[in-house]
Parts: sequence; structure tokens; C-alpha cells
Amino acid sequence: MLKYVILGIIQGITEFLPVSSSGHLVIMKQILGISSQELPLYVVLHLGTALSLIIFFFKDILMTLRNKKTLLLIALVTIITGTIGIIGEEFFEKLFSSPRLVALALIITGIILIFTRKFSQAERSILHIKDALILGVTQGIAIIPGISRSGITISTLLFRKIDRETAFKFSFLASIPAIIGAALLEVKKVDITLRTDMINFTVGFIASFFTGLFSLWVLKLVLRKAKFHYFGYYCIFVALITLLFIR
Repeated sequence: MLKYVILGIIQGITEFLPVSSSGHLVIMKQILGISSQELPLYVVLHLGTALSLIIFFFKDILMTLRNKKTLLLIALVTIITGTIGIIGEEFFEKLFSSPRLVALALIITGIILIFTRKFSQAERSILHIKDALILGVTQGIAIIPGISRSGITISTLLFRKIDRETAFKFSFLASIPAIIGAALLEVKKVDITLRTDMINFTVGFIASFFTGLFSLWVLKLVLRKAKFHYFGYYCIFVALITLLFIR
């Protein structure tokens, strides 16, 4: 049961903080000796963080449902991201077997995050179609393990001179369809394992859910204090450790 709690905590922390949950997943699989047969567990953990995302942004979601322009922008982001995911599915899946490539992607993420320091004082709060188009592409690129989805999407909006609060909210609101859609696509692959190990999976789900809520709160606080770039140093540190000790 302890392994399920640990994996739930790791999922909750890395899914939303800009450090790449998929990258950490590849690395932890090597460290803990986790097999690809653990797919049902990963689906459950992702559903836990998806629920925490919906709860955290519940009021914003209700407001978005009444705003046709925002819905259109999110739809554009989702379509572009989904198209990239479908076209590059085989390519992206191969990357999950290479910790060294993940480490290189983490270095790229780290450099991008560090560079946001120069864009932390942006004040634009209104998003346009061009912002959504670019965000859809960068969110699609984030399917690569080691490229943080929250990191690259928030950075993209900051580079587009969107203010920190708006970048935080829109990045995650635009991610909800992609995160839930990806999890539901994997559900069809889940076998009877889910039903026969319900207690452990429930523990993992709860751990990822509450840790996810905490991580969102931490990220919001860090962005408010304009310390987002600090996560870049962490990504580079993890990448270097991976290159040195994990094959």
C-alpha cells in the first residue's frame, strides 16, 4: 500500500508543478522497477489529479461556461493539442522508454522556466486567438516526457505578455479537456486489475487528489511572488542526476 501512496503523492506534485509528471514517471519506473503493466494504477492517479483540478478551478469553470470567447479559445487549444497527440502518438510513446532523452527534455524545460524571469511583470489579461493557437502547439509539445505541460504553457503565456494570474488560470482551464480526455482514452485499456486491487488504487487516488490540490495552491502562490523560474533550476538538477546515475 505504501507504494501506492508514494506514487499518488508523486503524481499529485508533478502533475501541476512545472517539473513534468511524465518525466518523473519514466525516472521513477527505473528507480522503483515499475512495469508497464501498472497502467490501471496510472489511470487512477491521473483521474485523482483531474478531479483536484476541477475542484480547485470550479468557480472559474462555471464562469468559463458562460463565456463564449473563452470556450472558443479553449476549444482551439484542445483541437490543436489533440491533433498533435494523435499524429505523434507512436513517436511520443517511444520516448517513455528513454530516461536519457527525458533528462534532455527536462533541461529544455528548465531553461524555458528560468527565462520567464524576464517576463514576470506582464500586464495583459485579455487573450486572443493567436495566443490560443500558440498555446495549443506548446501544450501538444508537452506530451514529450520531460517537457512540463504547466511549465511550457504558463511560460508561453508569460512570453506572450499575459499577466501571471491570467496565465495560471487559462493554462489549467485549457488543460482540463486534454487531461480528462487522455485519461479516458486509457481507461479502455484497463483490465480486471482495477477491480481486484480496489483498496490500494483508492489509496493512490486519494493521495494524488489531495496532493494535487496542495500543488495547485503552491504554484499559484509561487507565481504571485514571481518565483516561477525557480522550478527551472530543479528541472536541470533532476536532469543532471538522471544523466549521471540512471541508464
